[in-house]
Amino acid sequence: MDRQRRTLDERRHGFVAAVLFVVLIFAIVAPARAEQSLRFFRIGTAATTGTYFVIGAEIANAISKPPGSRDCAKGGSCGVEGLVAVAQATQGSIENVLGMGTGQLEAALVQADIAKWAYAGKAPVSKACRGGPPSPENGASLLNKVGAIGNLRAIAALYPEAIHVVMRADAKVKSLGDLKGKRVSLGEAGSGTLAEARLVLDAAGVTECQLKPQYPRLSEAAGLLQKNAIDAFFLIGGYPVPAITDVASMEPVRLLPIAGATRDKLVRQFPFVPAVIPGATYPGIDADTQTIGVPALFVISATVPEELAYGITKALWQESTRRLLDNGHPAGKRIRFENALSGISIPLHPGAARYYQERGVAEALLRSAP
Repeated sequence: MDRQRRTLDERRHGFVAAVLFVVLIFAIVAPARAEQSLRFFRIGTAATTGTYFVIGAEIANAISKPPGSRDCAKGGSCGVEGLVAVAQATQGSIENVLGMGTGQLEAALVQADIAKWAYAGKAPVSKACRGGPPSPENGASLLNKVGAIGNLRAIAALYPEAIHVVMRADAKVKSLGDLKGKRVSLGEAGSGTLAEARLVLDAAGVTECQLKPQYPRLSEAAGLLQKNAIDAFFLIGGYPVPAITDVASMEPVRLLPIAGATRDKLVRQFPFVPAVIPGATYPGIDADTQTIGVPALFVISATVPEELAYGITKALWQESTRRLLDNGHPAGKRIRFENALSGISIPLHPGAARYYQERGVAEALLRSAP
């Protein structure tokens, strides 16, 4: 109950802060450009210690252009006129698609596999753990209960995300099977991490009942690992993930590979691709780590007008946005126009499709996006 109250308080404070931010901007610039209307645009991300939140904030900055802002040609904002976008902290991909389905979010960052399952209303469900301690409802089963979330539309594929299995360096764990009996954080309810962790464990022949599972937020999981209160935690994110960098700088850690037959099975059954977390990504981890990944998508609601979606897509690929991403989180450097439609798992928004057509993207490539 305390944890739920704390989470609600944090979200309430975050929402109030966002509202005050918008009110302050409006108070400053409205007298100068009163004829312009202010549009508030919420982008669901994930925990503030994860990559989604950082990248989401950078995108929000890039596509925003509050009334009264200096023109793009004069070194000002190249975003959408009158738009103020805000990165909103959430529990991750599953909460994001649910929030978009209910109209609580205009856009979000979402794993491509979660977006595909949510759009279709059909997600793979891992086996339930019987006889053990209570665990959060599987996010995949929650998507199935809700049914198809048909208003999801893609703006772009952003960067590849990789599944991390982070453990203490002194943990006697060499494979996923060795996690049996260990204290393992699988991710919080509503996160893509929890859904993916269960799929990985299933493919490795490990049941949740065979672990000592925990379901904290990312920041809490990193802290628990540092205090030796858990042995490992799962996370899916664009590397380097800030929370992992922080804990690795204070406590020797290792990354457990997802390879061999387990990786082959996951790639064969689900929209995963083989991935590598390069050595030196995190302090003290010099070797490459084999794992699996999935693209992160910038998803927008079908209810967003075509002109606005067009403007957002155009702003995303402006040269000023390129500079912003190149000088921000390292994952931003991997957001490239040539990969914009790579791994798209849901239909493009018509406004985005129009922009790509104008940029000369091949018609066949546009048709390949569902």
